Amino acid sequence: MPRRSEPGKRPTLADVAERAGVSAMTVSRVIAGNYPVAPPTRSKVLRAMRDLDYVVNAHARALAGATTKTVALVLDDATGPFFAFIARGVEQQAASEGRLCLLCTTHGDPERELAVVELLREQRAEAVILVGGAQDTDTYTERMASFARALDKSGSRLVLCGRPSPGPDVPATVVEYDNEGGAYAMTAYLLANGHRRIAYVGREPGLSTTDERVRGYRRAHADHGVAVDEGLIRPGTFTRESGAAATEALWDERGDATAVFAATDMVAAGVLKALRGRGVRVPEDVSVVGFDDIPLASDLTPALTTVHVPHEQLGREAVRLALHRGPDLDDRVVLGTHIVVRDSAAPLRP
Repeated sequence: MPRRSEPGKRPTLADVAERAGVSAMTVSRVIAGNYPVAPPTRSKVLRAMRDLDYVVNAHARALAGATTKTVALVLDDATGPFFAFIARGVEQQAASEGRLCLLCTTHGDPERELAVVELLREQRAEAVILVGGAQDTDTYTERMASFARALDKSGSRLVLCGRPSPGPDVPATVVEYDNEGGAYAMTAYLLANGHRRIAYVGREPGLSTTDERVRGYRRAHADHGVAVDEGLIRPGTFTRESGAAATEALWDERGDATAVFAATDMVAAGVLKALRGRGVRVPEDVSVVGFDDIPLASDLTPALTTVHVPHEQLGREAVRLALHRGPDLDDRVVLGTHIVVRDSAAPLRP
């Protein structure tokens, strides 16, 4: 008769094996999922695990070389809507794949990012997903390549979501969205509506996200035969406060822009606040547009015309590609963006 675990004592792998009538090696194979086991035998083992309330020891699995069926999401800030909706997509896909989702934040600190990735490598997470723009430099490329190779050796996968690829020979998956194309389309929309002095507010030099958006902004001007006024490209960060401050500074210096392209919807909220404080009407006096299409965009007054980014799809694709790799599957996917026209932009008045 199978023995029962002593009261207060956690059941062991040997207990599960005895209850299921199989060897401990067979139980290990069922848990790891890395060796074929006959379906009836697998069912007996799983039933024994349930009956005994057996909990898999993640550290033991890691020592044995198995992954921990964990997907880790690493981002700068968990409070921003852009990150939050990508996180929801990651969590939903991870749950559907039977994986646990861990959330880690770095607060923009490269050293903390390094420590977090190293910890996740030791824990043998199946995928480590880094989200958000990054400084596209040689140092960044070397860092990401090092992360990717270290994770690959431990059976994990680095996924860069909305970040530049570290190179063609690096074992990493890249899930991007068309930043430059979205910015090009929005700038072209404003130019087609007669605007010629279009400010870009919220440029953070060296950050891949804004570099790509400014490239689209410049390319649209070039294709429409309109010279870019460098004085209308204003620095800043992706916050409402930065958008308001940059707009105040711009209007103090000149105030002749007929349209403002905000780097993000949060920046656009700050732009609208600053213009409202100066008695500037939107869109009657100045058109304002954003980028991201977070839920806030439709709640602003006026409702914000913006570029839609498929946040949740980005998260889902990141998990899917990491878990279902193969020689015939792409390691790089670019998702499309498109304009959402609302009330904050209008044709230039004569």
